[in-house]
Amino acid sequence: MNRLFRFIFTISLITVMYFSIVPAFDIPNIAALSFITDKLVHLLIFLHLSLIGLLCRFSLSDLFLLISIFSFGLLIEIIHFYHPYRYFEIADLAANLSGIFLASMLFSLKKDHYRY
Repeated sequence: MNRLFRFIFTISLITVMYFSIVPAFDIPNIAALSFITDKLVHLLIFLHLSLIGLLCRFSLSDLFLLISIFSFGLLIEIIHFYHPYRYFEIADLAANLSGIFLASMLFSLKKDHYRY
């Protein structure tokens, strides 16, 4: 099962990076998202990345994994700063962090529930 989660995690990272680099107007319906909807999409993407990453059970601490996922989002935002068709947004980082935090809480509840 770990192999499947790791495959999904890797494909997810590649997909997120790809769609973060192409101009937003090249992605159907993305340019038309409202501010709130865009941030909700960020939250859901990083919720997904974090949950799948935690399910991979890498041989590193959960905290280090989640910090690495946040750093991945920060790297994307830094790329956006220099990208001619994208923008660096602190609100995106906040939404990413919210998704990571929510995943951490859900994963913690899951671990507590199945501990016995």
